[in-house]
Amino acid sequence: MTIQESVSTPVKVRRATKSSWAGLAVMVPVLILLAMGPYILGRGMQQNLVILFSLIVLGTMWNLLAGYGGMVSIGQQAYIGIGAYGLVYIADTLGIDPFLAVPFAVIIAGALSLPISFLAFRLSGGYFAIGTWVIAEVVKLVVEQMDVLGAGSGVSFMAVTELSPGRRIAYVYWLSLIAVVIAVGVTYLLMRSRLGLGFTAIRDDAVAAGSLGVRVTRSKRIVYVIAGMGCALAGSMIAANTLRVQPESIFSVEYSAFMIFIVVIGGIGTIEGPIVGAIVFFALQQWLSDFGVWYLVILGLLAIVITLLLPRGIWGLISGNGRIRLFPVGYRIVNPLERFSLIKDKSPAPDEGATNA
Repeated sequence: MTIQESVSTPVKVRRATKSSWAGLAVMVPVLILLAMGPYILGRGMQQNLVILFSLIVLGTMWNLLAGYGGMVSIGQQAYIGIGAYGLVYIADTLGIDPFLAVPFAVIIAGALSLPISFLAFRLSGGYFAIGTWVIAEVVKLVVEQMDVLGAGSGVSFMAVTELSPGRRIAYVYWLSLIAVVIAVGVTYLLMRSRLGLGFTAIRDDAVAAGSLGVRVTRSKRIVYVIAGMGCALAGSMIAANTLRVQPESIFSVEYSAFMIFIVVIGGIGTIEGPIVGAIVFFALQQWLSDFGVWYLVILGLLAIVITLLLPRGIWGLISGNGRIRLFPVGYRIVNPLERFSLIKDKSPAPDEGATNA
């Protein structure tokens, strides 16, 4: 085989790696074990895991928005609040089953995020981040003026109180676990598609992506709407877990700070990073709960240290800077060294080339 023939030989590529298959072999039993949580865990532990699951969903959505879409938002709490209030209103006022009301609350958030995106996308960079925060504050002010939603004092989630505490907590637990699977699964499938490839191109250079035919604004709007719906899903789980929704808490900018922290320490631009970051953040929350507001200072300092020492986050350290992939979204060449060794073997030696000359 000549050098030209070896170069023109089709390259074999694949997504899955040994690490991804090993990860799948571990994740399936873990999911089965987690699904059995209501049968083997106490109510308090189940409620804590609901919080963890909500954090994973929030981190995954912010990572989709910023890590893959290149849009840094500090106003996603708007959709958390919309999801929470939407669930309570649909279940308590309209009389729909509280757990069947969850998808309706998510759809409402998606429907509202679409027109909001036309306002937000008039800004870019730091102005976009500030603009999303302003939008979240406006949404909070609107909710505080609505008596049907309890105005400024908030509203209790009464529909689920008809269930026994054990059943209610178990249902919320299972729904939260399903929410994690949906959030991670949608992100994974999205990033494996051509649309996901366009997202990363826009993140790296929007002008260059547009010149190559990527519909920049349309792609960014899709990411924004999906992230809003995912945050609303997490918000509905938070409402079902706490049984009360108040504007000051559910629309708090702390949620954006938590999402940023989770993604930064876990590893931005990876599917595994927000999962690892959420677990670490949840553990730190439990450990530092006795420090009062100082725990926020400690979290901030920790985020700075990790950013300086581990630019790729904790998952970057665990994965060996990308060598291990539990959720492979790109392609890898099969046996790339074999191809290059063939070219090297067929190349004429320096002396041979000189003689022929």
